Order: sequence, then structure tokens, then C-alpha cells
Amino acid sequence: MLTLAATTPGEPEIFASLQGEGPSAGRPCAFVRLSRCNLACQWCDTAYTWRFEGDNRPHRDGHFFDRAANQVVLSEKDVAERIGILAQDRLVITGGEPLMQGAALAKMVALLEDMTVEIETNGTVAPHPALDPLVAQYTVSPKLAHSGNPVDLALIPERLDAWANEPKAWFKFVIAQPEDLDEVLVLIARHGIARDRIYLMPEGTDSATLRERERWLAPFAVEHGMRLSDRLHIHLYGDTRGT
Repeated sequence: MLTLAATTPGEPEIFASLQGEGPSAGRPCAFVRLSRCNLACQWCDTAYTWRFEGDNRPHRDGHFFDRAANQVVLSEKDVAERIGILAQDRLVITGGEPLMQGAALAKMVALLEDMTVEIETNGTVAPHPALDPLVAQYTVSPKLAHSGNPVDLALIPERLDAWANEPKAWFKFVIAQPEDLDEVLVLIARHGIARDRIYLMPEGTDSATLRERERWLAPFAVEHGMRLSDRLHIHLYGDTRGT
């Protein structure tokens, strides 16, 4: 069984849209958003996947979500069938932290035919051995200090080393202020992350904030041989579910 996020009570967040971020930006894709996360970013724009009533981990808006209204549990077969109806050739599995449900994901993905599978992960969980051969791309987003997560939970050295040596992995760093870039440079040097596989993405849930931050991110990306990622879905649809 898989635990998914919900767009509305009882309706799983499975949808077709354009990928808004990272190396697949602009591609039409099927999406499935899973619930639950082992981290708690204070700026998380999908806090409805983890910040349920009784969870005292901090978030900047202080809002708690009702678990029953924001989670849906479905069989792997049911999820695969719903994805198939979307008639896309690429699937993005996101969260929450999808790799927390690796064994069930492996069963679900094995039921899909002719789909390229991309997983978005915070980089703290190793891929399940049955899932990994079925995945074409990982977008790994290590959480920096401004996320509010304890460093020993968010930046696990052996996991970052493994991702840096994984040819299917791209890195996406969420940047809120110029000081965050110093931390990125330290992580690159420490773990041997290839700069041409790094995306710098502004943190923000509105177009004005994204554009303001991209103005100072762009020259840094040029200077250091990294890529810049926009958040296309924010410009198109705003900060909404199922987009």
C-alpha cells in the first residue's frame, strides 16, 4: 500500500502537468505526490504532506493539517492504474519524501509500461534495491541550514557521497539568500559533486520573489558553472495543489 497526499479529502494527488523545476522543466509529465517526510523544512510548500495535528516540528506559517483529510492510502495497483489513465510517458514521483516508501513504490512502478520514472528526494534515504533499477533519474535536493533541519538529519555524509557518485542523480539546491551559496560551495567540495549536475533554485511561492532572487542567482550560476532552475508551475498556476 502507498500513502499519498490529497488534493481534496479522499482524492489522491495524481495529475498531469508540466514539470516546473530542475533538469526536466517544461516536460509534460504524470505526477504522484506521496505523503510523509522525515524532514521538516520551515519554508516547505507541501507541508500538508507531513505537518499534521500533533506534529510540533516548526513551519513558518504555523498551520497544522488534518491527517484524514490530507492522506489517501491506495494499493500499488490502484495507483498504477490512475497514473496510466493520464496517458503520459514520464512519471515524476514527489512528496514528502518518496523513498520512505521505496518497497511499495517498486511494486507500483513495476506495473507501469513504457514510462520513464523520475524521483524527487531530499537525499537522506537510500533507494530501495528493488526500486532503483526502475528509476531513470533522481533529482536530489539536500536541505541547507536555512531549511531549519538539524544538519545531522538533513546532510548525511555517506548518502551525499553516494548521490554524488550516482550517474542518474542531479542536484537541486533551494536558495533563499546569498549566504546559502557559501554552503553549497562547501558541500560541492566536501562530496565531490559535479557542478554541471547542479541546479540552483530560488525559494519562493510567488513570481515576484522568484524573479528577485533569480537576479542575483543567475550571475553566480554563470561564474561557478552551475545551472539555474525556475519554478515554472508557480508562474503558471500559483502555489496550488495538483499542478
